[in-house]
Amino acid sequence: MKKHLKFLLVAAIFSLMLSCTRDKNVEIIVMHTSDIHGAFFPYDFISSLPMDRSLSHVYSVVQRERRLNKNLILLDNGDILQGQPAAYYYNFIDTSSVHLAAQIINFMNYDAAGAGNHDIETGHAVYDKVFAEYNCPVIAANAVRTSDGKPYFEPYAMIEREGVKIAVLGLITPGIPKWLPNSIWEGIEFRDMVETAEYWIKEIRKKENPHIILGLFHSGYDFEREGEDINTPNNENASMLVAQKVPGFDAILIGHDHDKFCGKVCNAAGDSVLIVDPQNEGKLVSKVQISLKLKDGKVIKKTVSGSLIETKNFEPDSSFITNFKSNFDAVQQFVSRPAGKFTKSISTRSSFFGASEFIDLIHRIQLDITQADISFTAPLSFDAEIREGDVYVGDMFKLYRYENLLYTMQLTGREIKDFLEYSYSLWTNQMKTSADDILLFREAGNSRNGLLKNPYYNFDAAAGIKYTVDVTKSSGEKINIISMYNGDKFDLDKTYKVAINSYRGNGGGGHLTEGAKIAKDELNRRIIFSTSKDLRYYLMQWIERQKQVEPSLLSGNDEWKFVPETLVKPAIERNYKLLFSNKK
Repeated sequence: MKKHLKFLLVAAIFSLMLSCTRDKNVEIIVMHTSDIHGAFFPYDFISSLPMDRSLSHVYSVVQRERRLNKNLILLDNGDILQGQPAAYYYNFIDTSSVHLAAQIINFMNYDAAGAGNHDIETGHAVYDKVFAEYNCPVIAANAVRTSDGKPYFEPYAMIEREGVKIAVLGLITPGIPKWLPNSIWEGIEFRDMVETAEYWIKEIRKKENPHIILGLFHSGYDFEREGEDINTPNNENASMLVAQKVPGFDAILIGHDHDKFCGKVCNAAGDSVLIVDPQNEGKLVSKVQISLKLKDGKVIKKTVSGSLIETKNFEPDSSFITNFKSNFDAVQQFVSRPAGKFTKSISTRSSFFGASEFIDLIHRIQLDITQADISFTAPLSFDAEIREGDVYVGDMFKLYRYENLLYTMQLTGREIKDFLEYSYSLWTNQMKTSADDILLFREAGNSRNGLLKNPYYNFDAAAGIKYTVDVTKSSGEKINIISMYNGDKFDLDKTYKVAINSYRGNGGGGHLTEGAKIAKDELNRRIIFSTSKDLRYYLMQWIERQKQVEPSLLSGNDEWKFVPETLVKPAIERNYKLLFSNKK
């Protein structure tokens, strides 16, 4: 009997030794969402129309892949808490329930999540609560506590599948202080992505010895966007720079820029790194396939490939819809509440070509709230319309897209003019003949592809002053301010009170820092008033008090316009068709 047991023990040990030296093949699937912006359901609560993309669509894709491969890892890349009213409702209205985003992240069994700038925009009270409700770690190594320099969130996550250790390093765009007031991210410092990645990839290798290293970066791939370059400190979109400069990543999953990208780049060690970007709102979901051949627990061969899956080709998952029906109903009831009536329809389309009733309604409310002399605002939606008749809470998300605060700032007349010069330099081409475009379009090679060169949410116009924009002049020389609305002289040396949103007031877009040449650390001292809630809240209150709103231009046809009119008229007609001919 003893001999028999001894034989079995030796056989077991020998079998174990053989298994340790045996080659092992493991297939890991990584799926990744980013910039969901509250698009949880296959329904747009703003337009009251069905949507062909959402997290409910994503879940159908994920469940199919899970049936095919048990080694699936699911990651989200942030910017989930702003956008659709479904996020806003649980951010600011129903704050006692577990946030819907957290419920969904847990229901879908995400393994790790990143934080995005629009998550931070909701304020500490929201994102601290929501992220604590996640069943998975939230990672962002370059968001560090000012008190001790340690990561405010987790720096990375460790995930294991079939004995394979996967490290996921999280990074967030460090551009946040340029856009958001300090009170929203108080106690946090946002550090350079490349420097942070260099430090943490060494730490991860030393402490964890992983088989696979992934990046989960809420940052775009175009590091030259909006005038930045390879040498810009705290570059907003540094994902490609990290991939190129910091060896060790097998794949980097990115977001923030709402772009579509799937391709490999070469890093400093001569290895290829896969970068995948799945746009926004669940239109696409990233799929990264990593095939490993292991021997004695070590990787002897690794292949990495990636693809993007269109979710509109899948039906929303029925169990998802059933599980969150009560949440859907609560949001539907919220957005369906009447706010007032409009006597006419208004659209953002005209705002690209002159004074607009849509933009002037925002100006009117901003001036009324702040009692400022001048107001700045831009079209925050490319093609939004609020129709004549009953206006509902859901329409407020068309009127104002983001959760910005409203500031009153002190600016000199010269700074106001330089602000506008900068804005229209982003917006308008220098025309020589009527055949030229009035708008600046992005170029693809030598051919125009119909897309605006710069983000439309940076196209600020002013109210409170009468001015013209001469598109035959070069940048910096286009603006002629004629007078204040009441006919008073506009004085370049006088200090005015200006109504402006917190994104712009904190330096977002560069209008105040690059245009008006105000030092970044000076901006906060210029703020003499700030709302305590987001501007949309006050827009809604204002409309509810009015009950019936008659949209109109604040100063008639001489408010502001492009000149010379004979040159710009045919260009406006042509460019309008180019922007909107494919839209209903």
